[in-house]
Amino acid sequence: MVRRTKEAAAVTREHLLDAAQRVFREHGVTRTSLAEVAKAAGVTRGAVYWHFKDKAALFAAMCERATLPLDAMFDAASGEHCSDPLGSLRRLMIGALQHLANDTRTQAVFEVLFHKTEMCGELSAAAGCRDRERSACLVQVDKLVRQAAALDQIPAATDTALATQLLHACMSGLMREWVLDPRAYDLAKSAPSLVDSIIAGLVAQPPRAERVLPHVRPRPATPA
Repeated sequence: MVRRTKEAAAVTREHLLDAAQRVFREHGVTRTSLAEVAKAAGVTRGAVYWHFKDKAALFAAMCERATLPLDAMFDAASGEHCSDPLGSLRRLMIGALQHLANDTRTQAVFEVLFHKTEMCGELSAAAGCRDRERSACLVQVDKLVRQAAALDQIPAATDTALATQLLHACMSGLMREWVLDPRAYDLAKSAPSLVDSIIAGLVAQPPRAERVLPHVRPRPATPA
């Protein structure tokens, strides 16, 4: 009996997450109430509070249920250390784009997260969590970029921190725009050429670290 109750509770929780994903995607997170989520799931509002403390907790659980493409990329990067860091970075970037292209749940959550959510007020805690995760992931990618510079796969004078930010901006920008109109082009098929264009730019014209010139004292004036 206890097992059936736990199974029923797990099913209800999944229904609530599915409903939240649909309603958040249609109306936005801020404009959606828990009562609307409950109605969409076919349960009472009390059932929502049984599983989730508030809307922020429901939103966080919805995001956690899907593996976001950049998270998957950065998690994989954490273990990378090889003789071909640029090749590894290319593979990870292509994989991130193809993960988004082939996973409908990820597409839905990504659209909600970046186009239907105001990360303030009751969702400020979720925003802080995402920022911390993003910072930790960027550190891992920066390791690969620095390895590539050390092996002369990209110019040694590359500003690796800025290059990492550039790669993230290119990837997140592609993803954000694509989920708005997935029919615009075949992302899975185009991923290799898109990534190759990004990496070619990094190799050819990377952001350069500023050179610190030695301080030179001015010569004293020569007496007339």
